[in-house]
This record gives sequence, C-alpha cells and structure tokens, in this order.
Amino acid sequence: MYANPEMEQCAKTRLKELQLERLKRQLRWAQEKSVFYRERFARANVSYEAVETLSDLRKIPFLERDALWQENRLDFLTIPFSGLLRYGVMHEESREFAAFYTNGDIAHNVEMMTRALVAAGVHRASVVALFGDLADSRLLDIHYALEVLGATVIPMGTDYRQWLSRMDQVRADTFVAPRPLLMRLIIHLQAAGMDIAEYACARVLCLNTDAIQNPMQHHIEGRTKIPVYNLYAPMELGMAGLLYACETRAGQHIQEDYFYPEIIAFGRDAPVTDKNQMGELVVTSLAAEAMPLIRYRTGQAVSLADEPCRCGRTLRCIRTPFAAG
Repeated sequence: MYANPEMEQCAKTRLKELQLERLKRQLRWAQEKSVFYRERFARANVSYEAVETLSDLRKIPFLERDALWQENRLDFLTIPFSGLLRYGVMHEESREFAAFYTNGDIAHNVEMMTRALVAAGVHRASVVALFGDLADSRLLDIHYALEVLGATVIPMGTDYRQWLSRMDQVRADTFVAPRPLLMRLIIHLQAAGMDIAEYACARVLCLNTDAIQNPMQHHIEGRTKIPVYNLYAPMELGMAGLLYACETRAGQHIQEDYFYPEIIAFGRDAPVTDKNQMGELVVTSLAAEAMPLIRYRTGQAVSLADEPCRCGRTLRCIRTPFAAG
C-alpha cells in the first residue's frame, strides 16, 4: 500500500525536475532569509545563483553537526517568530535542542510520516500504542499522521506504571516508541512476569535518535516475535520521517521529494561514485520553511541503491552496513 502513490511511484525524470526546482527555491530562501546561511555563503564566496543543476550543489559548503549545536538557533530562522506555528524543544539525556516549524513544515512532516506508517502496514483499523512525551515534536508528528490515517491512537506517555494497565485495557496491534522506552517496556513486562510476545502486536516502529539502524533490532525482534521498522529521528532533523522501510525491509526509502541525498567519501569532501559503495549520508532539505538544512552531514554510513525496490516505490533506498530495515 502507498500513502501517496503519485509521489512514491514518481518517474525518475519528473522527480529530478521537482528536486531541482525545489532546491533552487530552497537555497535562495535560505540565503535571503537566514542570517546563518547568508553569512556562511558569503564566507565561502558562493551564492544560490551558482546552482543550476543538482550536481552544482557541491559548490555549497557542508553543514557540520557541531554548527547546529554551537550557533545561535535563532540565526537559522528564516521568518519572524510571529510566522511560526510550533516551537519545539527536544530532550535527550542532559541535552536539549530547539526546533521551529511553520504550518507548512508540520504538514510536510506529517505527510512523510504518513508514508512511513502505511509502508509498515498501519491503516485506519490499526490500534497504535504511542510511547513517549508528546511535547516532543517528532512524536507529535507521528500522532497527527496516525490521526490522518484514521488509526486509533493510545498515548502511553513515559510512566511505565501506566503502561501495563493501558495495554491490558486495549490491545494494540502496533507499538511506536523511542528505542530506550521500547527496551524499558520489554524489561518491565518481564519483571511483571509477562512476555511482550504474548501481545497480539503486528509491528514495532522504533525511533532511533543516534543511528539509522537500531543495534538492538535483532534482540527486540527475537523478544517480540514481530518485525521492527526503524525511524531515523536525530534531534538535529527535528522529525522522524526522512527515511522509512517498506514491507520488503531491504533498505530504507529516502523521501527524495523533501530531501536531496548525497553520499560523501569518509574523511573527504568528494562524492562516492561507485554503486553500492559506503559513504557518509549528506542531506539537503528541499521544502523546509522555518529552518532549512543545507548539505547537512549526518555522520551515518550508508550506500545508495539504484536498483528498483520490489515494493514498487521509485524513491531510492539507502542501506547501512547492518540489518536492512
């Protein structure tokens, strides 16, 4: 099933035309409206006008992860506060990260999440247990996307003492949770003399904040006896829909109408040209309004598959050195 077959099965020539059109608009928007990008482009002696083709994007400097943490977040903004719809602060351990969203940004994030959910088999009759704090914009987008699909949503929160009673009251067929909460759920069920595999659950969607692939995936699948679909959700992206696995779980489709991917050689700035060779994933947002990401280095090791996916989607797949989905 497809949430948006027109785009998920878009012809490659049309997709490239759309990417170039959006890329030019995104670069101009970032340079003209954002203090950070205006100064950054000036220091590199480059302008959005230099990008006439998709490959010309290499003329634009990379955005390192440290810059997102060290620079004033307000300098990234392209619009005044009055134009924002959401101000989100995400927390992980002792760190926090602020992100800003317009109405359009939220709509795009929900659209991407809807595709990811449908690809994992979620539908209008699904009953979904959503674990985590809904003050987190990433989880809030998932909540909205589930409602768009018409699925029943059970907000589970972060208090494990409430989880067991809620799970007994309503049997969910889908679990969506950040990796730490998913592991905590398995442990607390075991401590209560219960086995998560006994629940009639069909799928788990796991939010991974530090890597594309969940290193505990095989352990979780072994304990739950159900497939795990990974969602790459670092705080720097401010959303969880960049990549999604389809039913084949032979890689993760990248949302190419919203992000332009590059694979860069490790330790160098040169692009990887050999098919299926591993490199660092670099992404550029194509439709972000409040806070564009231009050539953001994710630090993630991936290869970009060119062969068609058996699911019929034309959006390309990335693969990691580990498990596929």
